[in-house]
Amino acid sequence: MKKLFPYKWELVFWLFIAFFFNQADRQIFNVLLLDIQADLGLSFSQMGLVGTMLILVNGLLLPVAGLLGDRISKKWILVGALLLWSTATMLTGLSAGLPALIILRSVATGGGEAFYTPSANKLISENHPESTRATALSVHQSALYVGFIASGVMATTIAGLWGWRHAFYLFGGFGIVLALILLWRIKPDIQPSGADRQPVLGLMKDGLKAFFTSKVALLLALAGAGFQFAGQAFLIWMPAALREGLGMTATRAAFDSSFYPQLASVAGVLIGARIADRYVLRNDRARLWVQTAGFLLGAPFFYMVGAATTEVAVCVAMVGYGFFKGFYDSNIFASIYDEIDGRYRAMATSFILMFSLIIASMSPYMLGLLKPAIGLGGGMKLMALVYMLSSVPVIGAILVKRSRLRQS
Repeated sequence: MKKLFPYKWELVFWLFIAFFFNQADRQIFNVLLLDIQADLGLSFSQMGLVGTMLILVNGLLLPVAGLLGDRISKKWILVGALLLWSTATMLTGLSAGLPALIILRSVATGGGEAFYTPSANKLISENHPESTRATALSVHQSALYVGFIASGVMATTIAGLWGWRHAFYLFGGFGIVLALILLWRIKPDIQPSGADRQPVLGLMKDGLKAFFTSKVALLLALAGAGFQFAGQAFLIWMPAALREGLGMTATRAAFDSSFYPQLASVAGVLIGARIADRYVLRNDRARLWVQTAGFLLGAPFFYMVGAATTEVAVCVAMVGYGFFKGFYDSNIFASIYDEIDGRYRAMATSFILMFSLIIASMSPYMLGLLKPAIGLGGGMKLMALVYMLSSVPVIGAILVKRSRLRQS
């Protein structure tokens, strides 16, 4: 039985489910945004502010999460983070206005989710050799897409039956149960101790040095910022864009905005990972070429999302965008782990995500402000331009690695 399902893949299975709830708990707010707005009497800019604050808090706490992930048991970080964001999600159902949403949604949920990704990705990378690392990380990453798809349908169905608050109660409650299962099934990871354990300040200094002295890492952080800036705008506002622009019901808009792009991303992330894992031993830039293809081939479809005037056209556009978005996602962590010493990978993950999310935190609020002038469709066209320009730093990273190879 162990040979059929070794622990390294059981770990991916349980973290897949945890990451599902990580993303599902975030997405239910987006698909129910108009319902929450109407019930609480908030403006579009205020709703955008909730999304912006969540991303900002998440980004600011990521360095702390990365430092802890390189310092203490990742098992306890993961269990604690899941408990925090699940409890906050459940309590979000009790919100009566903007302050409660910001405290429970932006601060508590965003803060809890910040501690998950650095430790989860490092734990997976420690349990998988280079030959399966990108595949394992991509299987885990695909939970993001499944979470978006399932949560959109489930949340709007629950809201239609019992109101939007019950969606938060149920998703948060299931997350708390899952935290107890992780406590039981995940093995304690070995941490350095005694003379082998670096002091906190020394670890932080060395981690910062490893990241900021790597031109490739810095360029990938810049690309990630553009990717997140455009992507967060899509995730938060696309359900509302479909409801307003094409007159879809809340359930239909939630389904279409999640199902088509995210299912396509599952295919894209798995195909992109296999391509990169197959060729990376022959060409150390293979992962970066796959990511570049994701940007350049996905940008025209992103533009079509904002320009489409029929349901068929917008669904085709979302499929194309989602598939090539998966190409970028498939190597987002594996490409940086190729550059950073294993001791500092959680910190490296946190630096990239922090920078990306702080920059991206402005896009939901910005689109809320621009909506009266250019509409949500116009906002999506603008994000497509940002998406295309994000390929430039990745191409720069390819040139840096090629130059480094020639000099060696």
